[in-house]
Amino acid sequence: MAIVVDRGTGSPTAEEAEVTVTDEDRKRAAYQALVQRVLSGAGRAPAGRRALAFGDDRGLAPPLDALIRKVVDTPARVGAADLAAAKASGCTEDEVFELVVCAAVGASARLYDAGLAALAEATGREA
Repeated sequence: MAIVVDRGTGSPTAEEAEVTVTDEDRKRAAYQALVQRVLSGAGRAPAGRRALAFGDDRGLAPPLDALIRKVVDTPARVGAADLAAAKASGCTEDEVFELVVCAAVGASARLYDAGLAALAEATGREA
C-alpha cells in the first residue's frame, strides 16, 4: 500500500504528492535507523563492545559475555546478580544498560531478518 506523505501543511503540495512511501519501506527505514542508532549513536559503552553485544559474537570478556548470552538465549533468567557482576567488572550502569539493549536489539534483528527471508522464500519475493 502506498501513502502520500503530508508534511503538515494541511494539503499536500505537488512535490509532496509525488513523494510516496510504502508501509514496508517505512518499516525497513525505522528498523535500519534503530540498528544504526544502537550501534553508532552517542553512548557510554564503546562502539566495539556494542557491536559485539549486538552480534552475539561471544567476544566480550567475562562476566559481560555471560550477561549478553543470557539476554539473547534466556532473557527471563537475567537477574540482579548478572547485572551486579557486569558492573563489578568495571562497567558503569549506563554501559551495562546499553550493552543489554544492543544484545536484545541484535537478537530481535536476527529474528526479523530470518522472518523476512522465510516470507520471501515462501512467496517467491525478495527479502
